[in-house]
Amino acid sequence: MTNVIKVMIVDDSAVVRQVLTALLSKDPHIQVLSSAADPILAQEKMAVEWPDVLILDVEMPRMDGITFLKKIMSERPTPVVICSTLTEKGAETTMQALAAGAVSYVTKPKLGLKDFLSESAVELIRSVKQAALSKPKRFARESITAPQASANTARNDKPLPPGALAQTTDKVIAIGTSTGGTQALEVILTALPRVSAGIVVVQHMPEKFTALFANRLNTLCAIEVREARHGDRVMPGRALIAPGGLHMRLTRSGAYYQVEVLDGPPVNRHKPSVDVLFKSVAQVAGRNALGIIMTGMGDDGARGLRDMHDAGAPTVGQDEASCVVYGMPREAVKLGAVDVEMPLDRIAAEMVRFYQRG
Repeated sequence: MTNVIKVMIVDDSAVVRQVLTALLSKDPHIQVLSSAADPILAQEKMAVEWPDVLILDVEMPRMDGITFLKKIMSERPTPVVICSTLTEKGAETTMQALAAGAVSYVTKPKLGLKDFLSESAVELIRSVKQAALSKPKRFARESITAPQASANTARNDKPLPPGALAQTTDKVIAIGTSTGGTQALEVILTALPRVSAGIVVVQHMPEKFTALFANRLNTLCAIEVREARHGDRVMPGRALIAPGGLHMRLTRSGAYYQVEVLDGPPVNRHKPSVDVLFKSVAQVAGRNALGIIMTGMGDDGARGLRDMHDAGAPTVGQDEASCVVYGMPREAVKLGAVDVEMPLDRIAAEMVRFYQRG
């Protein structure tokens, strides 16, 4: 990375501001432009020089972080990393922040904060650099009936993999995403009708966050959305999100698809891993599945999507213009795993077409 990333830290804790400044300043590609104890002071400093990345606490005096985030995203969208306490309440607040446009988050405990931040220096620096590469935006939802290119010029003459049923009334849509995925998933899942194909999702997210994220989506969507449990059936009108800290695989019981939730080592540095899910979908569902890879950093899911493609499944990649980070889709395209790229606001319609296709 050749350009220096200018960072502003907004946190009411002097300890957090001091420790983050010291840690980030050790990286030659990061410059801590300034820090502020609350959003009002931050606005005054941003009027003088605007940062490339903002590290933002949530609970602060005079103006809370969510209100400040919404103000920034409406006036001048800027990459924001949320730095909040990992409690159930705090996790829910972080979900609200991600929905409002934050591109990443760093969790912090109430006790042992200084040691925790020091031990997490690599992750902190990685989060800031990842945020600097993102393109934060507010997504506009559009009708799912708009015309578009389709991935359903499927290779239905491809032989099914061993263990996949040639004919089944159940269809599966497998989705993998990371940075920017919380917003992207909200856009596509809220656009779906109540009756649609069963959906399995891997969103890179730590423990405790996935249940809250799924619960929030469930209140917004016509379909049922929840964190997956071992043995859950994949069925029309249901979306299952892999639990943070565990992998999720698709399995089959008779003619029914269901999920297996299991522990194991990280794959591509992630747990849950998109590759783990996609590879299992390729093996079990073949052309009865649709694979979708969306915004995110890195290459997790690219090889698994290629396996789905080779098994006869139609595959979709979110296009660069609508991605917050065009990393995972790019790597999938490089491997020849993507049938068609399309903007985010067209993906829901493709999912509906796939389900309605004979």
